[in-house]
Amino acid sequence: MNEAETGAGVRLAYQELGPADGSVVLLIAGLGMQLYFWPDSLCRALAEAGLRVVRFDHRDVGGSVRFEDGRRFRDRFAAIGRGEPVELAYTLDDLAADAVGLLDVLGVASAHVVGASMGGSVAQLLAIGCPRRVRSLTSIMSSSGESGYGQPHPGAMSALLAPPLRSRDEVIAQQVELRRLLAADAFDEAVARADAARAYDRGYYPPGVGRHLLAALSAPSRAAGLRGLRVPALVIHGEADPLVDISGGRRVAALVPGAEFLELSGTGHDLAERDCPAIAAAIVQLARRGTG
Repeated sequence: MNEAETGAGVRLAYQELGPADGSVVLLIAGLGMQLYFWPDSLCRALAEAGLRVVRFDHRDVGGSVRFEDGRRFRDRFAAIGRGEPVELAYTLDDLAADAVGLLDVLGVASAHVVGASMGGSVAQLLAIGCPRRVRSLTSIMSSSGESGYGQPHPGAMSALLAPPLRSRDEVIAQQVELRRLLAADAFDEAVARADAARAYDRGYYPPGVGRHLLAALSAPSRAAGLRGLRVPALVIHGEADPLVDISGGRRVAALVPGAEFLELSGTGHDLAERDCPAIAAAIVQLARRGTG
């Protein structure tokens, strides 16, 4: 595990796998998720294909810098629900800037950028705002930010917003049940429990999850920027996703010129082990297009 100072007091924990001279694949995780959100099997498959894999903790997550703002989350969530502006500790654009800063520290001019869930939104913003830094874009179980697409199914958002618990056992059990709901047919309890335990032991920090969620809920539509992209692109989405309906992924694929779309049958809002070979193969194929 390594650390990078990316500017403005932001310190990110990151990990590299694969050949040092390989084309870089930058993996951007979802809301509140640590770098191990990306399954080891997926990372190994990318590395074995000759790619230099970089995965990292967002600010406010895992081993990266933590923020403090002292403001009540409940009040700000309520204000967003009423359509009112709220003061944020940071935005999704700031998270995209963190990713660019990490590439700068690593001396990487451009990378194949892969993001999932909120990380997909961040990856899209990186491609829109810094197109020369992006060789290819893969957006997984994400949306365009438009209100008419990718909306959560009943119960999924309320489960995500459940108050955090205190003890290790309670937190792990809560995370396992959340993943059971979100993963649909792809749910694997043993994997979910192991992942939840590792995340808790490495850096359980509920306020960071809240600040991520505020940033995600306050983000504007990216539709106009996505229409203007000229980069090899791939969109991946589970057809049973209850948190970001598959209409969100289909919309992103429709907006980005020439984007490919990969639908995962029976998969929910999860990077399931069973899907990793297909996901890795699709990313490698796209990376070869982007590198060429």
